[in-house]
Amino acid sequence: MFKKILIANRGEIACRVMRTAQKMGIKCVAVYSDADANAQHVKMADEAYRLGPAPVAESYLRVDKILEAIEMSGAEAVHPGYGFLSENPEFVEALDKAGVRFIGPSADAIRAMGLKDAAKALMEDAGVPVVPGYHGDNQDADFLAAEAEKIGYPVLIKARAGGGGKGMRRVDDPAEFKSSLESASREGQSSFGDGRVLIEKYITTPRHIEIQVFGDDHGNAVHLFERDCSLQRRHQKVIEEAPAPGMTEEMRNAMGEAAVKAAKAINYSGAGTIEFIVDAANGLNPNGFYFMEMNTRLQVEHPVTEMITGQDLVAWQLRVASGETLPKSQDELAVNGWAFEARLYAEDVPKGFLPATGTLEHLRLPADSARIDSGVVTGDVISPFYDPMIAKITVHGESRGEALNGLATALGKSEIAGSVTNRAFLAALCAHEGFAKGDVDTGLIDRDLDELIVAPKVTNAAHAAAVLLGLGLANTDNGGDPWSKLSGWRAWPGETDNIAFDLDGERQHYQVQLNNVGVCQVTTDDRQLDVELLSADYQKLSISVNGQRHAVRYVQHEDFIAIFTGEETFTFDRVKLELAGEGAASGDNIVSPMPGAVVALSASAGDKVSEGDKLITIEAMKMEHGLTAPRDGIIKSVLVELGDQVEDGALLIELEPEDE
Repeated sequence: MFKKILIANRGEIACRVMRTAQKMGIKCVAVYSDADANAQHVKMADEAYRLGPAPVAESYLRVDKILEAIEMSGAEAVHPGYGFLSENPEFVEALDKAGVRFIGPSADAIRAMGLKDAAKALMEDAGVPVVPGYHGDNQDADFLAAEAEKIGYPVLIKARAGGGGKGMRRVDDPAEFKSSLESASREGQSSFGDGRVLIEKYITTPRHIEIQVFGDDHGNAVHLFERDCSLQRRHQKVIEEAPAPGMTEEMRNAMGEAAVKAAKAINYSGAGTIEFIVDAANGLNPNGFYFMEMNTRLQVEHPVTEMITGQDLVAWQLRVASGETLPKSQDELAVNGWAFEARLYAEDVPKGFLPATGTLEHLRLPADSARIDSGVVTGDVISPFYDPMIAKITVHGESRGEALNGLATALGKSEIAGSVTNRAFLAALCAHEGFAKGDVDTGLIDRDLDELIVAPKVTNAAHAAAVLLGLGLANTDNGGDPWSKLSGWRAWPGETDNIAFDLDGERQHYQVQLNNVGVCQVTTDDRQLDVELLSADYQKLSISVNGQRHAVRYVQHEDFIAIFTGEETFTFDRVKLELAGEGAASGDNIVSPMPGAVVALSASAGDKVSEGDKLITIEAMKMEHGLTAPRDGIIKSVLVELGDQVEDGALLIELEPEDE
């Protein structure tokens, strides 16, 4: 077994690998960019080495710098995590040349599965079913459009390199094919350095079911059953589960055998995932699944497999890479219960799931009732340079219903302040009637998106708590007696005060009449609340509102008050004295909704445009976001150029004022 390994990654996965490796007595070496100098994976490691500036091309993708860190540290092997260099065969060859073991498959195996078109041809030869489509070398736009016509719409354009939903476009209308092709190709080039694509038939009732496989250097291969990853948004997985709802033993055996056959076809060693698209129009049947691709690494969602099998897949990786045989044979593996994993991200769901940034002023996750995989803690910064994942929350139950209830409870207990997150969206998915029944396909989120992103109604308890805290009527800094903490209360009735907060961009005014010690009446435009403060402790209030008792947790910050009710989170932004100027809401301006790079620009000063015309495309975290004209008009000025890096809220394009 190795004595020291280097983890060529960051964040959640670097921390997760270290936990297992250090438990096995293996010392861990971290690498980091300037943005990650104080990151949790650096603090966890036994030693750490700087790679370079924040951008990944100057840090985590620098093979030469990683090799230097290996030499300085004396690491015997490298774990790549996922993303970055995890599926880069040149990196594997560089390690081989340096006499360092790559904790993963061979360069040949990665190459065999790294290009989707070549992989599909290989799988066809191996007898694994593949989706109908064009996987050839001809990349002429007219030719590909003709192939799409032959396949029949809808079709899916996919970058042939990489994964993670990047470089993928569904096309329903032939008139949109070429523009979608250009966008997919550009995103593939940006994300993977390869703009070539393949075209596939889009299955209209698809489920995404993948099989975890594992091989060793002795010719053995097994599967560790399936994961259902059908709950997706823009081809990005949102909630994963294992096993798959509705799975029969017949189909599980057929998919497992096909996955093992695929792994053995390339002499695979290490952890890998065979991803299948399943036609669920008539339920699950053994003749309705097709090979999509193989991920030659550990998956983000591997914890659900660990939960239902009781196996530590990172430990398996380390044992196999050190030359051992697989820890278990196929007949020693079994499914036990059910597991769900939710990906908690810093992202603005109502704004189209845009990645968000910010300092995590408060982060409290329910480690007592769920498995938490995270690379951040309170005080850490979500930067624009990397994936905005905060944590993976994974739960296990004896049944699907029990596990799903557990996930909903864990999300309700999750407290995050300082950045917007997708927590409420994940909770809404847990409560979705169809998903609760196991009736899921990859189109569920898009079909029911409006229902899933409805902002929860702010509760009376949240209003009351925010007012008490905002007026200093629940000060918890003085002594242990709750009445000694009520510094804002008056002993005489009738005195009034006023306060305002911004809620989701709208101003909310409150008039507060102080009636007695611990008692007040709060009035707004749409409600009147009789409030009594029962007790006040650090970050926790017990209050009575209109006769109902409520316990709420809270966090105060100079810019906001966050109220956690046990099911929802409500952020009350403190009102600033300065007046806001013109910004994103102006019909004359186009501003950037997030930090990113300008990757496409089709606007020039003097151009006449119509409402909805796409004028500029911003790329953030390898995903493209097109910005359109807010109205008909003429462009007054374009304030950026192709390739520029822009900040959140930056003014990009101005239109002539409507009255000119």
